[in-house]
Amino acid sequence: MSKKKRIENNKIVKSINNNIRSSVRKLNPILKSIVGKKVDVAIRDLQFSEKRITKDIRKTINSAVANAENNFQYDIDKLIVKEAYCGKKIMMKRFRARAKGRAAPILKPYSSVTIILSEIKKMESHGAKS
Repeated sequence: MSKKKRIENNKIVKSINNNIRSSVRKLNPILKSIVGKKVDVAIRDLQFSEKRITKDIRKTINSAVANAENNFQYDIDKLIVKEAYCGKKIMMKRFRARAKGRAAPILKPYSSVTIILSEIKKMESHGAKS
């Protein structure tokens, strides 16, 4: 017996930035820190971060916001970062010359960052009126 997957009618707002010149290990803590925040708060937090790679993450979030605005007519003020994750891409391999004719490897990792946004839906309270 197979389980049927629920198909939700939500429109996914997504932005993918391939070939970011950083490792997954350095990107993960930054991405975890912005999940669940409003978009403007996440961009502000990245603006004041000292990490070099936050500029590329900000660019990806701005692209996702532009997708939400142009493709789905979402209100920018109600957008939150639903998911943010990264994955491995290529590993450039270089060598540095060492003493006595030896060589030491240099690994230059690349990653891809995916940002998924969703719109906050305000719940109406159904309380008793006095």
